[in-house]
Parts: sequence; structure tokens; C-alpha cells
Amino acid sequence: MFISFASAFAQVVYEPLYKDIYVYLGRMSQKGIIELNDQIKPLSKKYIAEKLLEISSKENQLNGLEKQELEFYKKDYYDELSFLSPQDTSATGTNLLGKDPSGRSRLFSYKDKLFKVNLSPILGYEKGSIGSKSYSHQWSGLYFYGYLTDKIGFSFDYRDNSEKGENIDRTKAFTPTTGAIVAYGSKNEIQYSEVRTTLATDWSWGSAMIGKDFLEWGYGESGKLVLSEKAPSFPFLRLDINPVSWLKFNYIHAWLNSDVVDSTEMYRSYRLNHKFDRTVFRQKFLASHSLIFTPYSGLNISLGESVIYSDKLELSYLMPLMFFRLADHYLSRGNNNAGSNSQFFLGISSRDHLKNTHLYGTLYIDEISIEDLFDHSKQRNQLGFTLGGSVTDLPVDNLSFTVEYTKTYPFIYRHYIPTQTYTNSGYQLGHWIGDNADMIYGSLNYRFIRGLQATLWGEHIRRGEYDLSEGVELQYGPVQPPFLFGLRRNYTNAGIEIKYELTHELFARARFNHNDSSIEQNSNGSFVDKKSNEFYLALYYGL
Repeated sequence: MFISFASAFAQVVYEPLYKDIYVYLGRMSQKGIIELNDQIKPLSKKYIAEKLLEISSKENQLNGLEKQELEFYKKDYYDELSFLSPQDTSATGTNLLGKDPSGRSRLFSYKDKLFKVNLSPILGYEKGSIGSKSYSHQWSGLYFYGYLTDKIGFSFDYRDNSEKGENIDRTKAFTPTTGAIVAYGSKNEIQYSEVRTTLATDWSWGSAMIGKDFLEWGYGESGKLVLSEKAPSFPFLRLDINPVSWLKFNYIHAWLNSDVVDSTEMYRSYRLNHKFDRTVFRQKFLASHSLIFTPYSGLNISLGESVIYSDKLELSYLMPLMFFRLADHYLSRGNNNAGSNSQFFLGISSRDHLKNTHLYGTLYIDEISIEDLFDHSKQRNQLGFTLGGSVTDLPVDNLSFTVEYTKTYPFIYRHYIPTQTYTNSGYQLGHWIGDNADMIYGSLNYRFIRGLQATLWGEHIRRGEYDLSEGVELQYGPVQPPFLFGLRRNYTNAGIEIKYELTHELFARARFNHNDSSIEQNSNGSFVDKKSNEFYLALYYGL
């Protein structure tokens, strides 16, 4: 029985979130060419290959550019496509600074019956200006992925970053850019690194993974409410179950950075060389599970729950089917100071029910009072939502238009116990605008030829008070403050990006951003306005 069960496993590797294949598959699904379940990402390379085969079977529905893109991506997923063929006739052997059997250039690849690996360098340099000050960003690293026997898939992604200039954004606090854990900083330079790695396997009705990577839940071009790439990557266990075509189940357990020093007597007495105290941080964890229903083609309805807890690993939160909120009641014995921080979230996605259109929404609930939901005098509802839509190829082929609105009420993501905020390493796990804010966002994307595209975008953000010395009293009072309470900050940003993928993973990119900000002053209620322009040119292999 054990041998029979073990033989059911197969290898699987998850595709990094920065890959353009996700955008391509999204367009194909909103045109009704394929069914796509990408509520939770990353997706596996094998699943992506299956979707490319689906697209190939409907090639007559593609325009000329989409056919070129399909052939381009099929070279990238040659190994995975060969796994899916009735007879794997792909070549074996070693390739160094050459082309693999599909004709795709690689730094190094190796393949035999036991072991397969593809290796790529990561190299990039960006030069630009922020205001009147110069800026540069260079990065380097290594990415490889592969398969061990037909049971295990693995990946590794490492990169070093160095930013130089007088206007460096050191904190990366109010921007969609992923937060950085700075290893070295001086007046005009910061250095930081990022590493991601995964080990995974799958079978006919599910998959399992252990890794350190980014996770996304839900939809949103301008940001995601539940899980996003805003916070640095973190270690986790992931389980996906697909027992029937209309139901999927996902479970995640993650280890987060609390940034809260454990100051108990035990650790204060732990000394190094009789001189220095050993610094120990409080433990912090995330457990999350969700169900995704597909009642009919193109429609996905998602329901999820998560909990942030701290101090020690709890078996209750390692149970994928546990109701986390009730587990919290059991563990805390009804004492709120001993409890955890739980959340609920809902999502809906409709593709091609309106021609070439993707409509989507996400609701994130931190705290809600159903009894007083419409009574603003008693209301204490801490939630956020995103509503958005995208249309492609209407009225012009290869042109896509996206518009989104996001609103976050005061105090979502926060908690009065510092180890239970909805953050990792001090950055939001959810949307980068934080709480007490809203944003309207729009973009136009046009693809000229295979690999060459331009994106024009704009956004307007309103943000109320967010840095509160009396936040606990306000957050847990009988009535929460109104939306956008406190000093107001208004931001209007717009930009254009032109990107060209010359060949697989080799990019040239130009970006221009114009930023307007208006900050309310505490002294007299007036606003201080500021404008700035940013311009960047980059050449990179990988990202």
C-alpha cells in the first residue's frame, strides 16, 4: 500500500510571481479560451503547461500576436510540456551557454532520467533620477529550478541589491515595492538581499510544498488586500487539494518576523562573552485556509479565514480543517489578552461573462458588527474591499484597460498586541496603502509586438491618520472614528512604462513617474503641496 501511494506522487515547481506568463494566461481566461484558477498564486509550472496545451488546442481563436506569444512561452515550459506528452522523447544531456532542445537559450541545463535542472543568472542595472538627484540600483544573483526523479520539484532564487543616491526610499513604507530588510546603510546607499526556495510534490488531486517565497490571494493590479508581495518573503507550508472540478481547498501555515524583542528574564540572562545580551525575537505565525467554488465556467467564489498568533507553535492551527476563530476561543479561555488576531475574507471573479472582461472583488474583514452594520453612531467595522474590472481586445486587439477601487477602513491590519499585527518584518501582508485610505487606479496596456509593451497608469489616493500614539484607545473604543479621520494626505501619481523582452528573461525597460502630494499640516489646517518626477532606464536578465 505504501509503495502504491508513493508512486502516485509527481514533481512540481512553482513559477515566480514576477513572470509575465501570469498576465498572458489572465488574458486568455478573460477571453474565454481557457479556464484558470489563479485565486492563490504562485501556480505550478506543470499547471501553466497544461493551460498552454489548452490554448494550443484553440489556436484558431488567437490573433497573430497571441500565437507568437504562445510559441515563445512553450519554449520556456518545454520540460513541463514533455512531462504531459504520452511519450517523453525530450533529449538528455548537458547544455552550457547554449540552447536546450526547445531552442531556448540557457546558461546551464542538465537532464537525465533521475535529475533535471535549469540555471539562469540574475543581473540588472537601473539608472535614473528622483527629482533632481541621481539614482542607481544594481542587483545580481542566481535562479535555478529542477526535478529529482519524478517525485520532487525544487527551486532557488537569490539576489543581492544595492541602491545609491540622495533620494533613496529607505523604508519603502508607502509604495507597492516589496519592503527590504536592510543589511547595510549609509547616507547615500542601502544594501539588502532576498532569497526564496521551494521543495514540492503533487499527485492527481493535490499538491504540497515547503518553502520561503511570496504568496498572493485574490486579484488586483494595484495591490491585494489579503496576501501580497508587499512584505518580504517568509517560510511556509502549503497544501492544495482539488477533489472535484468545482471545489479547491488551500491551507498555509507561515513563520513570520515579529520584530518584537523577547525581554523576559530568561533571555535577559542569556549573555555572550559576559558582556552582550543575546537578542531573541518573539515568535509569530500565520495560519490560513480557503475554499474556492466554481459553480459554472468562468465564475469563482472564494471564502477564507486566517489567524495571526504568537509566542509558541500551536497544534490547533496546524490542522487544515480547524475553525481558527473557535480554536482561538479554546486556547484563550475567553481572555482577550491571551487570544490571537483572526480575519475573514471573501472573493469573487467573473471571466468572459461579459465579452473579454474580468470582473473581480475582494472583501477583507478584520472586525465587523453585523448588529450595527448600518448604524454609523455605533459602528465599529474594520474591513476593506477592492472592486475592479479589466477589458482586453475591445475595441482594439492587444489593448487592455483596467480600473480598480480599494477602500480600507481605520485600523484593519492592526492589533493592540504588537506580535499579532497583520505584518511581516514590519510590512503589511495585505494592501500597501494600509488602513484608513482609499485609492482609485486605472491603466492602459498595449502590446506592439511579441515582448514589446507599454503601460500607462494613474492613481489617486486619500489617506487619513495612520501614525497614532493613542491608536489602541481609538481602535477599541465603543465607536470607531470616521473614515479618513485625522490629518489628510492626498496623492496623485501617474506614469508610463515601456518594457521589451528581447529574448527569454532578457529585458530593457524605461519608466517615467509624476507624483503630486498634498499633506495637511497640524498647525493651521493648511496643506503643503509637493511635486516630483522620476525617470529610470534599466537592462536586466531575470528580474
